[in-house]
Amino acid sequence: MVQRQRGRGFWILGTVLLFAGGILFGLIWQNVWVGLVLAAAISIGWLIAYESRRGRNQGIYDRDDDGAQL
Repeated sequence: MVQRQRGRGFWILGTVLLFAGGILFGLIWQNVWVGLVLAAAISIGWLIAYESRRGRNQGIYDRDDDGAQL
């Protein structure tokens, strides 16, 4: 249970920092909405990567997988 709380805390901290950076970026470019949209897009990508690393699914190689590759 403690590990889940720790992971959630880092996720919330990262999300808040990304949105604060997005607002700052928007203020520099004089358009806060653009900063918020960029922060939301980056936050979603960061969340996917964070949860993948946290779930230890990062870099899994399956030689029997014939799925599409990027």
